[in-house]
Amino acid sequence: MHGWIILDKPHGLGSTQAVSAVKRALRISGAGKWKVGHGGTLDPLATGVLPIAVGEATKLAGRMLDSDKIYDFTIRFGAQTDTLDLEGAVITQSDVRPTMTALEAVLPIFTGAIEQAPPAYSAILIDGQRAYDLARAGQEVEMKLRAVTIYSLRVSAPPREPVGALEEVTLRAHVSKGTYIRSLARDIALALGTVGHVTMLRRVKAGPFTLETAISLDKLDEAARGGGIAQCMLPLTAGLDDIPALAVSPDDALALRQGKVLVGKPHTGLMLAMDGQTPVALVEASGPEIRVVRGFNL
Repeated sequence: MHGWIILDKPHGLGSTQAVSAVKRALRISGAGKWKVGHGGTLDPLATGVLPIAVGEATKLAGRMLDSDKIYDFTIRFGAQTDTLDLEGAVITQSDVRPTMTALEAVLPIFTGAIEQAPPAYSAILIDGQRAYDLARAGQEVEMKLRAVTIYSLRVSAPPREPVGALEEVTLRAHVSKGTYIRSLARDIALALGTVGHVTMLRRVKAGPFTLETAISLDKLDEAARGGGIAQCMLPLTAGLDDIPALAVSPDDALALRQGKVLVGKPHTGLMLAMDGQTPVALVEASGPEIRVVRGFNL
């Protein structure tokens, strides 16, 4: 049971709750207790791809946090909320509604390397406290700008009929780690001379994982009760599709498991050491030396 369960997270469920649901499914299936963690928080409002790591795959969850992601999201124009999404209270309103032409003209401004202020209602730590706790307590929260990258940004679902003013629009964004879609929506609306908030947010890709391999909680529960939860899992190596493999001998595999440095043919960069079909360790190669970054107890 070392691998990934890719959840299609439903609306209203937090990432920590999703992890608990997977733990429960594992117990129901008879697999027993396993270490479980998620590879990137999704707001309760958001749906879509949430990689859940099981067993030794939890050692790779941090890599998922650093991966790029793709989101579909809907901006509703005319009102900004304190949370920048549908669940918050309206704090600013505007009668201005943009045209599709105006929208498409500002999207290039938000493509590439940009700076954005995260939402006050976020999990960022400020002096040891979560920003959302401070915001809920009524405190003024100053969010520092952070650098992120928007690899692409386009209209995902254009209106079927030509329209004048847009009440809302759905966009698709391919973004780097640390990007807040709610902030992106806020800033796009402001650039259009109005205000707005997110009413729909769906993650369609996280690192190498997509909706094509995702499973709903209902289907996962059904599989668990039927004893087939293993069929719902992707192997540990699925989270390392972008890492080249390095074949090692059984003796070298044992040395890596003991944390020893291998010396051999020159290599460069991150690699996955494999003893046959068994992942041994994520290693970093620099010249002839190969050092363990993350070892797997398999």
